[in-house]
Amino acid sequence: MMPPSPALPPGVSLDTLLAVLRPLAWGAADILRAYGRGVAPPYGFPAALSVDDGGEGPVSAADLAVNQWLLEGLRQAFPQAAWALLSEETAADQLRNGSPLQSEWLWILDPLDGTKDFLAGSGEYAVHLALVQGQRPVLGVVLLPEPEELWFGLLAGPESAGLGQAWRENRAGERFPPCLSPRRDCTELVLVASRNHRDQRLEALLQALELGATRAVGSVGGKVAAILRGEADLYLSLSGKSAPKDWDMAAPEAVLLAAGGAFCHADGGPLLYNTGHGLQAGCLIASHGPAHAELCRRALGALASIDPGFVV
Repeated sequence: MMPPSPALPPGVSLDTLLAVLRPLAWGAADILRAYGRGVAPPYGFPAALSVDDGGEGPVSAADLAVNQWLLEGLRQAFPQAAWALLSEETAADQLRNGSPLQSEWLWILDPLDGTKDFLAGSGEYAVHLALVQGQRPVLGVVLLPEPEELWFGLLAGPESAGLGQAWRENRAGERFPPCLSPRRDCTELVLVASRNHRDQRLEALLQALELGATRAVGSVGGKVAAILRGEADLYLSLSGKSAPKDWDMAAPEAVLLAAGGAFCHADGGPLLYNTGHGLQAGCLIASHGPAHAELCRRALGALASIDPGFVV
């Protein structure tokens, strides 16, 4: 029996939505790969100008081009849809005075997640698209342009963790299921972490969790994809002077939950979106699931000593 499909706004069918999202995603991949390689981008987008030439470099050019591509694509395909559109590039203008956007349905987009890896040429960057109902995601898309992986996650509703379906597609449209690892003991779990964004608090927390190996992967989408492939088992975010944003987390969370994994605050509280500030602060734990409750318990206990008063 297939899991139930997600609820969608009136007049939007799942088949039509997926048929629109696929070419939008692969078009975004073509745009990013072109800018990353320093060649002329497709679809009429301008070549990147260096700072010396009066531009802002390939990252800004790629961000803006993919942002325009995605927003215009959704607007043209669904001109009457009852949803709002929010992206990393438009958030500064849209999120004002800490007020949520007044829409039950909201697309949250990140046209380029993993900027440093994009610049470094590691290939570990992603594009995120998430459809949120209320404050929780019901659909997520994570595109990894370099390995050409397109991940979909569909949840039955905003409160339906574990009731969904997730899969990976290639350019030919072939589908492949997630392959979460069978590892259960914390000492065997493989952590996927950033090469950057690590401080003494995080190092102390990781030591207290007594995990197994660690792999470095860029982009939150790339980290979650490593969990979906069974190459890693958990990802942990511990905010400090800065915190991840809605567009970093919404799409990866939706795909991981739809695959049967878990993603929450260390105290078990859910991630909430469209709260007005766009921040995902605290201690956030994403995992393949079997050891999630134990990981949260250990993290809470450790943080009470490492950083008393820290709001998880």
